[in-house]
Amino acid sequence: MSNKVILIILDGLNYQVARECMGCLMGYVELSRAQLHKLVCELPSLSRPLYETILTGTRPLDHGVLSNDMARRSHQNSIFSLARDREKTTAAAAYYMFSELYNHGPFQPLEDRFQNSPDQLIQHGLFYWLDHYPDSHLFADAEYLRTAYDPDFLLIHPMNVDDAGHHHGLLSSEYRKAARSVDVQMAEYLSGWLEAGYQIMVTSDHGMNGMCSHGGTLAEEREVPLFLLGKTFDHLRSMQLKQLHICGLVCEALGIEQHGKLLPISSAH
Repeated sequence: MSNKVILIILDGLNYQVARECMGCLMGYVELSRAQLHKLVCELPSLSRPLYETILTGTRPLDHGVLSNDMARRSHQNSIFSLARDREKTTAAAAYYMFSELYNHGPFQPLEDRFQNSPDQLIQHGLFYWLDHYPDSHLFADAEYLRTAYDPDFLLIHPMNVDDAGHHHGLLSSEYRKAARSVDVQMAEYLSGWLEAGYQIMVTSDHGMNGMCSHGGTLAEEREVPLFLLGKTFDHLRSMQLKQLHICGLVCEALGIEQHGKLLPISSAH
């Protein structure tokens, strides 16, 4: 079985909207070719803190990134650092905040959009800085990185669902259309990635409320999906998973031993 992983973070995607609007992913679930778990995101339910939580398996109050304005390098062992230190290849097509967390900052668009260096935690990166950067372009960026550099770990982070939520709110047709649209975008790639041996995780950092925002404790702001595609994850079907488990599960799927990250109790070695 391949030890390669694609982690997709669909920014701002509420669990119920994912369940109701993402026909392709739910088709995989309906045929038992994927799993869907409901996660409750950590607090605060904001993007930069939860990017760090997902990639390091630590709570915001422990890793210290508590707002979107706290632009600094991560102080934690992340999937990127653990993979690189074990001579695995890392890549990301993602929002500029990931570059600031794991490579360097402040982000300078002209200098930092394209990054390629074996010494960096994200060795091959294509980064964007506008929230309305089209998801279709972002997935094309990711596929370029995958085919050009054959990464062991590839992060893909589209922003259009979150952008629609901030403009129109959870209950809007625009927000749901954005969720349907990104599902269609993924449909073009999922079967090929699975055939290439990738284990795939699709989740979100946080949800969205009806007031076009997030950051608080409402269920619609905290409940997010986790879709799992790949045989590596078969043992997780009946388990209660947490957002804090994502980092450890990715490390396990990558074949990284002694990673020190949190795992569901019965899946720990």
